Amino acid sequence: MKIIGLLLVPLTSMVVLWGVITAVTASESLELRQYKTVWTNLRLPAYKLISEIQRERLISAQRLRNVADESAVATQRTRTDAARDSFQQLSTHSKDRSEEISTQVDAVYTQIDRLDSVRGEIDAGLSDRLHTVESYDAIIDTLFGLHRRVALIDDIPIYEQSRVVIEMSYARELLSREQAIGLGSVTDSERRSFTQIVGNRRFLIDQNLAELDAELRDPQVALISSPAYQRMRMMEDQIIAGVAPQGWLSTTEALNKSFNEAQMRASTVLNERAEPVADQVLSRAFLLAGTALALVIVSIGFSLRMGNRLSKELGALRLAALEVSQERLPHVVAKLRRGEKVEMPELSVASTTVEIDDVGQAFSTVQQTAVEAAVGQAQLSEGVGHVFRNLARRSQTLLHRQRIQLADMQHRATDPAALEDLFKLDHLTTRMRRHAEGLIILSGATPGRGWSRPVPLLDVARGASAEVEDYQRVVVEPMSGQRLAGPVVGDVIHLIAELIENATVYSPAHTSVIVRGEAAARGFAFEVEDRGFGMEEEELADYNERLASPPEFDLADSDRLGLFVVSRLAARHDIRVTLRGSPYGGTTAIVLIPEEHVAEPEPEAQKTAPKNDSASARPMRVVRSD
Repeated sequence: MKIIGLLLVPLTSMVVLWGVITAVTASESLELRQYKTVWTNLRLPAYKLISEIQRERLISAQRLRNVADESAVATQRTRTDAARDSFQQLSTHSKDRSEEISTQVDAVYTQIDRLDSVRGEIDAGLSDRLHTVESYDAIIDTLFGLHRRVALIDDIPIYEQSRVVIEMSYARELLSREQAIGLGSVTDSERRSFTQIVGNRRFLIDQNLAELDAELRDPQVALISSPAYQRMRMMEDQIIAGVAPQGWLSTTEALNKSFNEAQMRASTVLNERAEPVADQVLSRAFLLAGTALALVIVSIGFSLRMGNRLSKELGALRLAALEVSQERLPHVVAKLRRGEKVEMPELSVASTTVEIDDVGQAFSTVQQTAVEAAVGQAQLSEGVGHVFRNLARRSQTLLHRQRIQLADMQHRATDPAALEDLFKLDHLTTRMRRHAEGLIILSGATPGRGWSRPVPLLDVARGASAEVEDYQRVVVEPMSGQRLAGPVVGDVIHLIAELIENATVYSPAHTSVIVRGEAAARGFAFEVEDRGFGMEEEELADYNERLASPPEFDLADSDRLGLFVVSRLAARHDIRVTLRGSPYGGTTAIVLIPEEHVAEPEPEAQKTAPKNDSASARPMRVVRSD
């Protein structure tokens, strides 16, 4: 992959460069072509909506002056609603072109939704003339903001002319505002607003007219030089002076219409200019992209042909190495753990490259060394197991003889103090026997201790508690009469004793360890609960995972001998051991014994036998040992 990467770095750079050149050039063409789409879906519907809102603003102002009837207002509102619906329908096709356009279109939607509230205020008589005009002004300003946003284009001459045409259109909008305010006599506030609008309109025309090219400027100049326009300027001065001129509506209406037609023609011309420019840019993009693509293809073919042979040899070496690490070695280790003999074939990689052949030989040597190390480890583990087992068997025999002697001494002792010491020594011997059995379990063998008949589970719990050092702290609660099968009694006692001892070690000396048991749907469950400091969730999860899947015994992890012993015993008899937090802050160990190891309680007839019957003697616990 590194060799292929070395080849791909320059090739990728060439491909990226080709893609950038193609994308940039093509995007310029598409951007210019989108100009027409944006004009059709956004700008033209917006211009139409602006014209209808301007007419509604004018007729609403006339109504407030009582010079327009209700039917004319209703008709114009219907036309405005139709233009609004058309704009909303068409704008959905192009509003997602960019985030900025989408935001501006949403702002227009918000403003045109205010039309109904503006109309309601007019109909209820809650709005004066100036407030009404300004409400419509706010809606139209948002539409012109949309024009300025979507007029952005990569072709600078078209963008400059489009920007100027939009400003000239806004000057016509200011003329429409003058027309609505200047109807008849005006108030002082209306005259101040009118004066400001006139100044802004004249400034916009003076500033932007000279920036238009000849084709777009001549119609505008003709209108501004016309007698009608000069007459309108005189009327504006009269209104500013506080005089209501005659013929204001007719004069401004004609000029407004003429300006609108001139600006729509200018917008159409700009839209038509973008298409041939887009074709030229697209042709240039195709030429550059084709040339660059041909160079890229030639370079890729030449480079890959040179690197193909070497890449195949490296790929074969890689597959061989993966086979060794993922299949051969794990299979060999598994067989060694089962005590089987293994044979490891040599690793061979067909290659004509000296370096790759050397690497293959090195892998073969590493493979053989790993197998020899695994064999040595297996032999060492088996040897350690034999040592554990032999030492434990010897200790077990000596401890068994010691218990027999202690029992004889207890029968012959008459001094209470000496008898108490003998009992303590007997208890210590019992604990030593459990530790010896733990070594046998770790070695993989089975302890010799067992019972021939089922034993009540209460006696199993008591026997387990008797095998720990702090047995005085252990409280065994009453249990039901179920019994445990004899062959598993020894292992279960050992398992529960390990859990009880762990509970006594990791809890304060003044607290008790509670052992309780009850029948379950799938067997019998013991609970060993301490009132110590508990464990964290991560630690509990780790211990439960080890108990569910017994790990290999690690000589370096001698602090967890009890955990290894419990997990081995539980796995041997399909017993489930689970740790969880205790309500008292400590830890609770739950031991679920399967139902195949649990027998029914002893029949009542045997329990109630006469006391003087020799057959009613207490059942003896039989201990088998090596």
